[in-house]
Amino acid sequence: MHIDPDSGLLNTACQQPSPNCDERPPNHTIDLLVIHAISLPAGEFGGSWIDDLFCNQLDADAHPGFADICMLQVSAHALIRRDGSITQYVSFHRRAWHAGQSCHAGRKHCNDFSIGIELEGCDEQPFATIQYTRLAELARSLFIAYPNLNPQRITGHSDIAPGRKTDPGPHFDWQRLYDLLA
Repeated sequence: MHIDPDSGLLNTACQQPSPNCDERPPNHTIDLLVIHAISLPAGEFGGSWIDDLFCNQLDADAHPGFADICMLQVSAHALIRRDGSITQYVSFHRRAWHAGQSCHAGRKHCNDFSIGIELEGCDEQPFATIQYTRLAELARSLFIAYPNLNPQRITGHSDIAPGRKTDPGPHFDWQRLYDLLA
């Protein structure tokens, strides 16, 4: 697994470009990795719904829960599915729109200086073993590409948007991730 230094693209990922991104502000160093969880419809896995959401093509009529979210313009840098496959939506060099209103260590607007990785999952179920393996592999590649990232610079969406977000949720095993990164 390797991140191209020129393009910011992961060589092992399926590329599904999202329009929901832009350039990072000048003089912002990438120094935070944010872990998210997503399932569409809520609590269900598989299908193209996450891709559709991040690419602004989610059909509001496809599921009752989609009407409220189909107009959102959101993205993540990458998604790790339950089978371990990785889809990249935004170059790691660019700003993905994953954190929303957020703050980390007194710094607001976490999208400016972070990379957002989604895991296909939810608050109610454990994540798949392969997801931890792939996340650790991806994190190690990110540490090489972006030297200000390291295991101490990983956080959850719930930590940068407390009260607003709960992901990656209570079933995410932080210690398991840290053990894989050791």
